[in-house]
Amino acid sequence: MSALYFTEEHDLFRASLRDFLQKEVVPHIEKWEKTGTIERFIWKKFGEMGFFGIRYPEAYGGLNLDLFYTVIFLEELQKIRSSGFAAAMWAHAYLAMTHLNAEGDERIKQDYLKPSISGEKIGALCISEPFGGSDVAGMRTTAIKKGDKYILNGSKTFITNGIYADYYVVAAKTSPDQGNKGISIFLMDTNAKGVSATKLDKLGWRASDTAEIAFEDVELPLENLMGEEGKGFAYIMQHFALERLIMAINAHARAEYAIEYTLEYMSQREAFGTSINKFQALRHTMVEHATEVEHCKVFNYAATARLDQGEYVVKEATMAKLKSTKVADETIYSCLQMLGGYGYMEEYPLARLFRDSRLGPIGGGTSEILKEILSKIIIDNQDYKPAVK
Repeated sequence: MSALYFTEEHDLFRASLRDFLQKEVVPHIEKWEKTGTIERFIWKKFGEMGFFGIRYPEAYGGLNLDLFYTVIFLEELQKIRSSGFAAAMWAHAYLAMTHLNAEGDERIKQDYLKPSISGEKIGALCISEPFGGSDVAGMRTTAIKKGDKYILNGSKTFITNGIYADYYVVAAKTSPDQGNKGISIFLMDTNAKGVSATKLDKLGWRASDTAEIAFEDVELPLENLMGEEGKGFAYIMQHFALERLIMAINAHARAEYAIEYTLEYMSQREAFGTSINKFQALRHTMVEHATEVEHCKVFNYAATARLDQGEYVVKEATMAKLKSTKVADETIYSCLQMLGGYGYMEEYPLARLFRDSRLGPIGGGTSEILKEILSKIIIDNQDYKPAVK
């Protein structure tokens, strides 16, 4: 299957990235997991290596590479025992920066996208709210035009990089009476007057910061509107396909890592005079999980290839996240069980992986919301269309 999607250049990139992560990131992971703070230097090292610019234009310092380089980036980040660190990296590169590249004007690309690619600036995407997570159209944050400014009021929550970030890409209602047709996208600096951020305490993803952000009469210049006023909902929906595929790829990669680690453990762990990988019940359980993960991987790669060709794969990406995150949780649950008491110990990777994986069916659209979206597509024949800038 790899030959269908990955060239020799892809393989060399994977080897280089893997080496970089082992040398520059892994030695710091335990500290970052304990402190909940990822030190600034690593962002700049990622930028220097070009990892934030994989899919962005060369004009802004990017590499303009195909989407399977992104797949490699995501997969390798899931193998260093910190989904929180991984989330901080991909949320910057593929949530905030995606909007800068797609809806930002030339000024925004020069002043924000370019330093984001180099790792000098960190971004966060602000959509979810305390009273409306997956219900994007129900957001309450407003940006009302007054003279030569927009006045932003409201709050956002569950924002990855909400504390670290230098800038926010914020969704707000410019015409509150028009529902999802009244949403617009804005860029703002995090040090703007009237902005406050509070760090949230989470079950997993401990290395990444997740914040609740409040906006009180924040003044935004008219030029900080990204794209067209009122088209924010369409922009968000368009980029959700990439976000959901990212989370699906993360899921199959962490499940694959869990299986690899567990099989190695089972080959060394003995019970009743033999290694436990000889017990039929355990062998068959692992084979079933490996089969499920491989099915997800094949589907995710196929959807990625279509997205890379410019297809609007909202259905496939939604299916990918729904299935892959469920499979990952079930796989990691079983893998932890295979380690017995050691699986419950923090010094082994399965305990953290178990906690980190649980966010998969929640973030980027809960599984319940995804099922309803798919119901509209499959049963109600609703046709989602990409936004036209």
